Amino acid sequence: MKWNLRMVAAQRDLWRPTEVLAAFQQVGFNPSLSKVAALWGGTPVTVRLDDLDLMCAALDCTVADLLQAEPLAGAQPAGAAGDVAVGAEVQPPGPVRPVPRGPRRGGPRSLPPN
Repeated sequence: MKWNLRMVAAQRDLWRPTEVLAAFQQVGFNPSLSKVAALWGGTPVTVRLDDLDLMCAALDCTVADLLQAEPLAGAQPAGAAGDVAVGAEVQPPGPVRPVPRGPRRGGPRSLPPN
């Protein structure tokens, strides 16, 4: 999940991470400025559920407003034409699953350091 804090804060007329930090402190949530800046930039950051409730109270929003789902890896937009493997004319329903990497080229794996 990606954070959508910048857009939610802009709707409340907060344009800088320091302004968001002040809004958080008004409801009793005291994160570091670096954590607020990471949230502002959309970086994945760990937040407790209690703190998420306080963030929503400070910004007058819902959890769904703050979190933005990331697209599935390898998913194509609807209607996008791509190469189709032989025998795979019908795509199975559901999300696209990740495919593991093949074996490494160049010989056996290296040993771990001592």
